Amino acid sequence: MSKQVPIRRTTVPQIAARKNGEPIVSLTSYHAHTAAIVDKYADFILVGDSLGMVMHGMESTIGVPLDLMIMHGKAVVRGTQKALIVVDMPFGTYEESPAVAFRNAAKIMKETGCGAVKLEGGARMAETIHFLVERGIPVMAHIGLTPQSSHVMGGFKTQGRDEAGWDAIINDAKAVAQAGAFSVVVEGVVEPLAAKITKECPIPTIGIGASADCDGQILVLEDMLGLNEWTPKFVKVYGDLGPAIERAVSEYADDVKSRAFPSDAETYK
Repeated sequence: MSKQVPIRRTTVPQIAARKNGEPIVSLTSYHAHTAAIVDKYADFILVGDSLGMVMHGMESTIGVPLDLMIMHGKAVVRGTQKALIVVDMPFGTYEESPAVAFRNAAKIMKETGCGAVKLEGGARMAETIHFLVERGIPVMAHIGLTPQSSHVMGGFKTQGRDEAGWDAIINDAKAVAQAGAFSVVVEGVVEPLAAKITKECPIPTIGIGASADCDGQILVLEDMLGLNEWTPKFVKVYGDLGPAIERAVSEYADDVKSRAFPSDAETYK
């Protein structure tokens, strides 16, 4: 009788080792059934605080509470077997101090079973990243366009259009790497800057609205499936599910109104 080999999750060191290697595949997911599909193809899955906007109709990610992230994180972990699961730390749960960040990051990891957390900010968060990593919490960093800082930035604006500001963003990447982050999301930056960051940063860069030169890519699942009426320029829509779902709902409504559903085929005799 053959022994079944257990499926092992992708680990943080395995992602870190992909620098300058095979591109890293990632998507967001917020619930078990979509996570189970993505799990077959993704190296890591991000339970992003974008769920506030995508699933709960919020205008930004600012209002997402910690408990909501934990609830969705649990669902994604339950629905997956292979991918590393990374959970976003929502706004207000890590900025105050490294100690506060540790308390909330530990809560996320213990209650969800995820393998790492992600937080936004470059050099200003280096001390916190170091504090977390030294205490056993793997951290994915996030630089460039950081949605939780959109009010300070004046909206969701592409970063790096003025070359005079490149050094600060490059220094952010280097600072989080030196602090111990195992990878860094680079969002909404011009292509040549993203390529330069990837070349000079010793940890894998995960691009979103950045460059094909990044060590990996991530998109919001609902964006690439065509479930939103509007998507950013950097999104390639791989599916047209929004209109397909609307057609299905419309047909169902028509069948109910005409009493064509349920038919004999769907009825217990």
